[in-house]
Amino acid sequence: MRSRLLAALMSVIGLLAVSACGGPAPAPSKIKLGFSAWPGWLPWQVAEERGLFKVNGVDVELQYFDSYTDSLTALSTGAIDANSQTLNDTIASVGSGVQQTIVLVNDTSTGNDQIIARDGITSVTDLKGKKIAVEKGTVDHYLLLLALNRAKLHEGDVQLVSTLTDSAAAAFAAGHVDAVGAFAPHTTTALSRPGSSPVTSSAEFPTLIPDHLVVRTEMARLRPDLVQRLVNTWFETLAWIEHNPDEAIEIMARRAGVSPLAYRAYQPGTTFLTKQENQDAFGSRTLHYRAVQVADFMVDTGLLYQRPVMDELFDDQFVKAL
Repeated sequence: MRSRLLAALMSVIGLLAVSACGGPAPAPSKIKLGFSAWPGWLPWQVAEERGLFKVNGVDVELQYFDSYTDSLTALSTGAIDANSQTLNDTIASVGSGVQQTIVLVNDTSTGNDQIIARDGITSVTDLKGKKIAVEKGTVDHYLLLLALNRAKLHEGDVQLVSTLTDSAAAAFAAGHVDAVGAFAPHTTTALSRPGSSPVTSSAEFPTLIPDHLVVRTEMARLRPDLVQRLVNTWFETLAWIEHNPDEAIEIMARRAGVSPLAYRAYQPGTTFLTKQENQDAFGSRTLHYRAVQVADFMVDTGLLYQRPVMDELFDDQFVKAL
């Protein structure tokens, strides 16, 4: 689910490009929205197939990314206008100089990010000295560091094998490494290895891996009306899913490339936030406090060089207007 960008690879493309006549380009009339195969973001596929973007009067070009990392790059370089991504990945992007704004909390990860180990490894402490495949800099690398820290271990106490999340899950399933950090639906691949099981998951850190709708700051400034309609669509989609669960699961499972039965197993591991919970989180500065907490941990563990300025990271106007 979901990786941070290396600062050296960041490039920022401004939304206000200079036109041929020398003036600023017109404000965008639609939103290019990216998402990838995380259960908390697959409702966007439902919104597309059920025509809910059009119902809410917003022209959305929905783009699915097989690689979550590619979606982060696309938002940071201006190839898309909005993306669903984790808090820690957004902090990493902002820390490298990209202007991004969080306008919505989609969900929190409550079990669908996992560290899965082979038979005979039953705790995080048992990972000492073992080979662990993980996409370095990803949210599951972050989860691994959280778990190691709680077990009084450090990254140097394990052997990291850095690879993309889907390849990491496949390598573990094939028996090439002792453990893997992965998010659903890649956890299904990893758990196909006989005797494997999670030794920890995001359920043990239920507030530290929130997932957000993030837009380029220029988009929020130039077309707040479009962003508002996108936020409105999200909650209407959740309501539609609640009233049509079987059809919704068919749509999301198909996009994730798993069976509806497998997809149902992911449901407890992703907790969606309601309108009221979003309003409470933005209004109480809970999100800012959590961002500071996450950023400080990322600095302490080497995922960030320094904590970025985050005073304007969250824009509450859109959830307030719901």
